[in-house]
Amino acid sequence: MRIISYLTLFSAVSFLLFGGTCFVMSQMKSEFKRYGLAKFRKFVGVLQLLGGVGLLIGLFYQPILQPIAALGLSVLMLLGFLVRLKIRDSFVQAFPSFFYAILNGYIFYESFLVL
Repeated sequence: MRIISYLTLFSAVSFLLFGGTCFVMSQMKSEFKRYGLAKFRKFVGVLQLLGGVGLLIGLFYQPILQPIAALGLSVLMLLGFLVRLKIRDSFVQAFPSFFYAILNGYIFYESFLVL
């Protein structure tokens, strides 16, 4: 297995967990209120779940889905990073979204090259 496969698995599992928490954790409800995006919490959760599933399906069955899912997650996390900066969170608080934006951008780039 190549390193890109491990990174894809890591990202996919992360987003399956993140997406699920948008529906069940009261802390996520509070965070989305703090962001001023309470009405988008479930939508973001669905996008995260779809992205995680898309990465897995792309990795194991339909390679075209991997770069599409990675690009979508990268954009989603870049927007999340910008929201964190807008509400004046510290860079440390905003870093996870930045990390996942870069990670999924890299997955997009690497998986797009092999199509």
